[in-house]
Amino acid sequence: MSDGLNSPQREAVRTLSGPLLVLAGAGTGKTRVVTHRIAELIRHGTPPERILAVTFTRKAAGEMLERATLLLQTKKRKPETRPVISTFHSLCVKVLRRHIERLGYPRKFTICDRSDQQAEARSALREIRCPDQSLKPADLLSIISQWKSRSFEPGRAASAADSDKEHLAAAAYRRYQSTLKTKGMVDFDDLLLLTQQLFAKHPAVRREEAALFDHVLIDEYQDTNQSQYQIVKGLAAGHRNLCVVGDDDQSIYGWRGAEVQHILGFKNDWPEAKVVRLEENYRSTASILKYANTLIAFNRVRHEKVLIAARPNGQIPRVMQLRDENDEAEKIVFDIQRLLSEPGVRAKDFAILCRTNEQPRAFETELRRAKLPYVLLGGMSFFDRKEVKDILSYLKVVDNPQDESSLLRIINTPTRNIGASTVKQLLAAATAKGCTVWDVLPEAGPLGILPSNAAAAVTKFRQLILSLQDVSQKTTLANLVEEVISRTGYHSELDRQYPDPNDREARSASVEEIINAAAAFDGRKKKQTRLEEFLDEIALGTRDSSDDKENQLQNNAIALMTLHSAKGLEFPFVYMVGMEEGILPHKRSVEVEGDAIDEERRLCYVGVTRAQESLTLSFALARRKWGKLRDTVPSRFLYEMTGKAENIRKPGSRRPRSRNAV
Repeated sequence: MSDGLNSPQREAVRTLSGPLLVLAGAGTGKTRVVTHRIAELIRHGTPPERILAVTFTRKAAGEMLERATLLLQTKKRKPETRPVISTFHSLCVKVLRRHIERLGYPRKFTICDRSDQQAEARSALREIRCPDQSLKPADLLSIISQWKSRSFEPGRAASAADSDKEHLAAAAYRRYQSTLKTKGMVDFDDLLLLTQQLFAKHPAVRREEAALFDHVLIDEYQDTNQSQYQIVKGLAAGHRNLCVVGDDDQSIYGWRGAEVQHILGFKNDWPEAKVVRLEENYRSTASILKYANTLIAFNRVRHEKVLIAARPNGQIPRVMQLRDENDEAEKIVFDIQRLLSEPGVRAKDFAILCRTNEQPRAFETELRRAKLPYVLLGGMSFFDRKEVKDILSYLKVVDNPQDESSLLRIINTPTRNIGASTVKQLLAAATAKGCTVWDVLPEAGPLGILPSNAAAAVTKFRQLILSLQDVSQKTTLANLVEEVISRTGYHSELDRQYPDPNDREARSASVEEIINAAAAFDGRKKKQTRLEEFLDEIALGTRDSSDDKENQLQNNAIALMTLHSAKGLEFPFVYMVGMEEGILPHKRSVEVEGDAIDEERRLCYVGVTRAQESLTLSFALARRKWGKLRDTVPSRFLYEMTGKAENIRKPGSRRPRSRNAV
């Protein structure tokens, strides 16, 4: 084929009018379809500037524009006549720059950054006299962001609030939003929400903006939230030349406002829509796709489609049953080492995919021990998290009280009435005496360096460290970590700082993982382990701090990441780890079942379809909880993929049309 397109791709490219839904399964070449369709519209007489293509990330928009430009250059088009290819947020900025005055904002509004937001959130909480322990600025901003992604203005948020914390947040939201407007500021979520409001309250503005384009194309339509959905409808309602591309089976961002129903119900909104299915997968082998198709068939509310392998046969995916999470990490890293010894195999060919942010800890430890290069994507290193750094700082001070950096980090963490002015006085005294802060702690009170209350707090802190040093000489590392957490009241501090149960659970899981790491270290040593050895082993080297996963993947390094971060990527060798009930599917989803389990299954499907040549699924028979091994249950998804679940629906044959889908 001269254009390099298969039949369904060509059908999507050549459908040039009316609503079009392109169901693009994983690895089926959706970007190629979008860019060729843009070129085809121009070839048939649509001026490039009358075409709007919208996606979610700057990288995707840049790639789309580059590919479309290359196609247009072959037709000798001038560079200035280019389609408008943009992210949702950049499109909305342009709309608001033209019309935001109609909503009562100044034309020269400011888009505030995170520090601006936190300052305004803090001010709003102060205005409603909200105690610090009830709601912190970061928690308020998270709640407001969730409301805005669902198109909830302050009034509606107040009506929807159903807990004391949410009622406090709704009151603060009203003040926060009012202050932003008064100061002529908008936050990142406002760019979408205010554009939606503008279109709803001022139909003439909506018509004016819609009249700029004859065709609208939306990429990753399954990821749209309520505001984006309404904006798209507003722009395309007149000419109805709307093409949306996406895959409901890869809708995994419900937690941040994406609504899979938008793509499932597309024909309800646009009854005359044509539907084209891209099912030929060019990424994975047939053996891998068999697992993917079998798995996703268990989600009953979905568009009917089956991935067909352009590459036949292939290795059957492996299921590895391991003793515990450390055995899992050791065996997988050993397996990677073995494969890396083969000709032509590079470190960047491997990905280890985790469901939670705590799982990478054991793999980081093993990869370091094996001296294999790796990069952690989709989040900071386990050992870089605040709560982990806090506990490790306690251990460092117990091991070496002269470690002033660690001591200053924990001297008032958790809060113990040793404020900034007290620390400043201690530092001044240490500088004057030419010693460390630890050395002046015994003399803080008697020398009159500090007021009596502060001196008592400092003395109590010093006694805490001395008592932990005594514990460290008599017990295991795991018990020492437990004593640090217990004697410092760190769990109470997490309860105080993070009222959101999900946030608190994640932080608590990170603290728990330190105990697990210590217990694993104890288990590897026949003699009494030394704290210094443990701290040496987990010390981090310098790491690439870039937030751009594409830049990080340029390195020849094993990719260690969450399943959410893996979307859009592909690797020859993929290891999906922790395939257990409570991890994948996550325990929060198991508790509520229903749609939550469906999204977890889609997340598992995304992981499976990242693999090109080899897929390994692993689970531990036991996993540590607070330092003690607990039996696990293998993930239901393992049974579904391997055909061992009851009433499995076989892929490969067309099933009756799914409810709420075409």
